[in-house]
Amino acid sequence: MFKVFATNVVVSKGYENTPALKYFGKDDSCVQFRVGEKVYDTNAENNTRWVNHTVKAFGEACERIKKMQLKEGSFVNINGSLTEEVWTEGEGDNQVKKSAQVIVLDSRDSIEYTSGGGKKSINDTQAQGSSQKKGASDASNDGRNNPEKSGNFTGYGPFDGKNFFDEK
Repeated sequence: MFKVFATNVVVSKGYENTPALKYFGKDDSCVQFRVGEKVYDTNAENNTRWVNHTVKAFGEACERIKKMQLKEGSFVNINGSLTEEVWTEGEGDNQVKKSAQVIVLDSRDSIEYTSGGGKKSINDTQAQGSSQKKGASDASNDGRNNPEKSGNFTGYGPFDGKNFFDEK
């Protein structure tokens, strides 16, 4: 069994308009859902594709998810164990053995909302841009980026005061 820690993954939509989170068991004490992560892939449309993983939670972890009111589109961090579920489909001679990897959340503290997932609003983007401009002007006013104010420092300082390339 492998330990899994995934950050800033999104709760995926349910397949064909089914709910994203499926509760089952006695008193809905278990939940199953999928999380996805956008990855770079040159063979995919727009050079990205989604990788989805099935997640299951039982007991206290399931209760925490209920209290979080987790829903599709939520960005979360998860911490669990990677395991394999095996089952058979069909009857008689047509039985087929199937398996799938599942991340099982170990404890109540195995899931939390991320602090900064999702799309930024226009106001956030504008505020960030203005703070970056302010930071850039502040940096140009100190002596670090201005050779005239820093004693004509050009950004090059040879090791031990000698230039390796000048030696013959």
